[in-house]
Amino acid sequence: MKYLHTMVRVTDIDASLNFYCDALGLEELRRYDSEQGRFTLVFLAAPGDSSAQVELTHNWDPETLSGGRNFGHLAYAVDDIYAACQRLVDHGVTINRPPRDGHMAFVRSPDGVSVELLQKGDALAPAEPWKSLENIGEW
Repeated sequence: MKYLHTMVRVTDIDASLNFYCDALGLEELRRYDSEQGRFTLVFLAAPGDSSAQVELTHNWDPETLSGGRNFGHLAYAVDDIYAACQRLVDHGVTINRPPRDGHMAFVRSPDGVSVELLQKGDALAPAEPWKSLENIGEW
């Protein structure tokens, strides 16, 4: 398993970049705009340390961030997403967003912290029981 990033939701991308980059000193590594999803992702890291990233997520439609909605999730790359999810299930963890696509899953810690699991490299071929499972709760 490898730590990837921590996601933080932001309401004003320019003010956030001013804080994280100009004031704090992080550098923008990459940006992704989704017209269809109506959001922007900006990945930041301290100079020379791109292995520990912060993902700023800006939803284009106005929203009020409360109750922890501004903190999104921890993310880890795993060698085999199906094996990782099965190990979690075997420990009594609910898979909130099953890896139907062989690429991504979400679970929650006992305190409600969302954890994203991403398949290293290419997505695995969709497989049962994962491809037939529905989302459960929030992720």
